[in-house]
Amino acid sequence: MKTFTNLLAATALTAVAAPAMAETWDMPMAYSASNYHSAVGAEFAKCVTTGTGGEIEIVTHPSGSLFPGAQIKRAIQTGQVPIGERLLSGHQNENAVFGFDSVPFLATSFEDSAKLYEAAKPKIEEILADQNLTLLYAVPWPPQGLYFKDEVTSVADMEGIKFRSYNNATARLAELTGMLPVTVEAAEISQAFATGVAEAMVSSGATGYDRKVWESLSYFYEVNAWLPRNYVMVNSDTWEGTSDANKAVITGCAELAEYAGNWRAREYTGFTVEGLAAGGMTVGPASDGLTAELQAIGETMTAEWLEAAGEDGAAIIDAFKAAQ
Repeated sequence: MKTFTNLLAATALTAVAAPAMAETWDMPMAYSASNYHSAVGAEFAKCVTTGTGGEIEIVTHPSGSLFPGAQIKRAIQTGQVPIGERLLSGHQNENAVFGFDSVPFLATSFEDSAKLYEAAKPKIEEILADQNLTLLYAVPWPPQGLYFKDEVTSVADMEGIKFRSYNNATARLAELTGMLPVTVEAAEISQAFATGVAEAMVSSGATGYDRKVWESLSYFYEVNAWLPRNYVMVNSDTWEGTSDANKAVITGCAELAEYAGNWRAREYTGFTVEGLAAGGMTVGPASDGLTAELQAIGETMTAEWLEAAGEDGAAIIDAFKAAQ
């Protein structure tokens, strides 16, 4: 984050000496303050506050402390808060296109994830605009792996396991593997595993590390299923009422945040996987047999997503493949 800090300092030079009227923008976030998404969001908030000379002060609220994760998008849409961060794939039930970044084994690296995002971004912005939302920036999670309490070498071993789900893709993955999907927000993960509400999940090493899941789980399989993204959005009415000068500052800070967040995600991937191992978990790739079974399930889920997303989904996939 050294580069990001230097860029923030440079942005601060644009600060207005005497703000005409100060506004406070509360920014709900679903993940813990120690998570890199929340850390990048806090730096973004500081950048905007400094860059606008205090005319707009953004105050972040991590860990779902202001609104639970599932309620954040709606809160921004309706103007309960002017800005916030949300995992859009959690709203795939509203529009299947929101789940483009959670199609199993479509984009399994940071490079491919970036290409997929660029292919989908125009349509995502269009859908959000219709919902009174303006996209500011998006940051990927590290590749998603599978967490279990006991060793798993085949899909048959997953039968009946209570599986934490956070979007349509994770719930469908549970169904296709014979597991039982249980909706658990990020802030509730530790408690859910400690109390047996959930016994497994697919998530990044970052989430597991932040929540110290080694206290309840023992295995992490690096299957690189997908790289979902968190999105920072602003209420479009609020955005339209913002001065051009402050819009320029916010846009600049958003670009810096996206740049920093992408690099932090890459750096954090190795660090957190090592942290899981240090906590006592067995970390490594899935068996060849399990990998083959998961790939087959991924093909099924891809076909289902394309059917649900229709022409928009097909256009995203075509654009992504053309960029490879």
